[in-house]
Amino acid sequence: MPNFSACTTRKTTAVFLFILLFFSAYDLSAFSTQPPQVQSDTWAATDALGRKVGQYPGLGPDKQVILFYWTWNERHDGPQCRVRNVSEIIRCHPEAMLSANHPEWKGSPGYFWWEEPLFGYYKSTDKWVLRRHAELLADAQVDAVFFDCTNGSYTWDASTDSLLEVWDQAQRDGVCVPRIGFLLPFAPTEDSRTSLRHLYDRLYSRGLYQNLWYYWQGKPLIMAYPDNLTQSPTDRAIRQFFTFRPGQPDYVNGPHPSRSDQWGWLENYPQHGYVPLPGGGFELVTVGVAQNAAPATHGHCSAFNLPGAHSRSYSQRHGFDPRPEGYLYGWNFAEQWERAYELNPQAVFVTGWNEWIAGQFFPHNSTWTGQPFSFVDEFDWDHSRDLEPVKAWGERGDVYYLQFVDRVRRFKGTAPQPRPSAPKTIQLGDWAAWEDVEPVYASYRGNTRHRYSLGCCQTQYANFSGRNDIVSARVARDAEYLYFYVTTDQPLTPKTDRNWMMLFIDADRDKGTGWQGYDYVVNLQPPRGKKVFVSHSYQNKWIWQEQGEGLMNVKGNQLMLRLPRKVLGTEGRLDFEFKWSDNMQDEGNPMDFYVNGDTAPGGRFNYVFSE
Repeated sequence: MPNFSACTTRKTTAVFLFILLFFSAYDLSAFSTQPPQVQSDTWAATDALGRKVGQYPGLGPDKQVILFYWTWNERHDGPQCRVRNVSEIIRCHPEAMLSANHPEWKGSPGYFWWEEPLFGYYKSTDKWVLRRHAELLADAQVDAVFFDCTNGSYTWDASTDSLLEVWDQAQRDGVCVPRIGFLLPFAPTEDSRTSLRHLYDRLYSRGLYQNLWYYWQGKPLIMAYPDNLTQSPTDRAIRQFFTFRPGQPDYVNGPHPSRSDQWGWLENYPQHGYVPLPGGGFELVTVGVAQNAAPATHGHCSAFNLPGAHSRSYSQRHGFDPRPEGYLYGWNFAEQWERAYELNPQAVFVTGWNEWIAGQFFPHNSTWTGQPFSFVDEFDWDHSRDLEPVKAWGERGDVYYLQFVDRVRRFKGTAPQPRPSAPKTIQLGDWAAWEDVEPVYASYRGNTRHRYSLGCCQTQYANFSGRNDIVSARVARDAEYLYFYVTTDQPLTPKTDRNWMMLFIDADRDKGTGWQGYDYVVNLQPPRGKKVFVSHSYQNKWIWQEQGEGLMNVKGNQLMLRLPRKVLGTEGRLDFEFKWSDNMQDEGNPMDFYVNGDTAPGGRFNYVFSE
């Protein structure tokens, strides 16, 4: 059985070490006993296709979600390098798919991106990106990521070290980061043994970042073959140290995996169960976004640009979605999840998060069968496997991420929505009055650090929008007013700052009304003294009209609002969503919530207040 920690399962309250400080009687810190735990499975979200991230009450037995993760993009590109994007090339030069000699295929580097990620053409050592990955995956309740080290003996140490450093700090900041593991070559080759010894020597035997190791059956799990380890003292220690689950390579492997201890990483529908359990059931089932398998290769691993490849828009039961943007709906992904629910394993292995890189191979120097060339693991919008948000898809760039969140919730179950404490009138500036107001809506600390890094082909990325680090929020109410309270890690910046501490409210929980569902926003117009302005979305667009006024008080790192319920149209039973946002840069673009300033909760998620 797997070993579960409180952070890994998200089902038990995390225990934090803290030092009590003395504050004034009106400082909320005086009655805080420990940092609140983020409860992402109680958040609401609706994607650009109108699909809600669901609630699935009733937590069952602990389930695990493992996600394939790529750390190999750490190349040092030369001065002649240019970023090459396959989807962009095909959009602008469709004739390029007919000729291997087309100019768009020439140049450096010798690889392509299938599309631009939301965070740009980043390197795997970019610590700003790695921190965002930690939070996105924690919000999705991912328990572990496994790094792709299946090619040769490459283990991408620089990227791994950067990730471990960033995720270790994120964990200290309250992020339930995924644990880590490695998937090594698909056979007991010399490369596999070399990688196994290398990882044991530089990481595991030294106990480095042990808090981030993924355990199964009481030992760190590694997807590797122990078969050719020797009887040397080091190899004997390796054999005893790990739980081994060798990786099954092919997408089609007969009625059963070829050996009883294998785990898979990607298969065609209907997937197998891996490692039968004594009482019935399985340890693991794979779930893929798409599969580079095609009829010409009888479903085996092949080029993604072959006709009939199992793309995002493909379902084995229903065929291909013929719409030009049918790939957005994730039919393949959904079908694979349905199989996982049917087999109900202890864990699912999902492929994947952030591969991005499309290798181009030509018939004269490879065994791949695409014409006039092959793109193998990634190709274009439809023929790719990444869940990480995409920049070019605009406000639809997170549809796969949110579909993933929904499917994980269905697999694991969700905690019940927190119930609000009794109605209460709060005097503006009475900070101590918030002491017994529940629930506390938590947000991550430490995620407003600035970015200044080099991406692919020396692309310079800078982001200095991080400003007020939001860490918690509360809501109170009486018959006449709604009261909102928010705290930040450090004292708040001046209220005259642009897009300062905006509060978005979805009063009816309907994405069809308001901008992205938000009917009202507070502080879009800068506060004037203690007066704040409530604006209403006009024609469901980023066009706002003044609706009314409220009052505000600020002290240090605390802010409270008093808003008339009649202004917000919330005079009946309360059931609304809300979000705090500081320093939005790209107004009117909901994907900005993932990238700039700070939001609570992150991305497209909202807190829910419901009576």
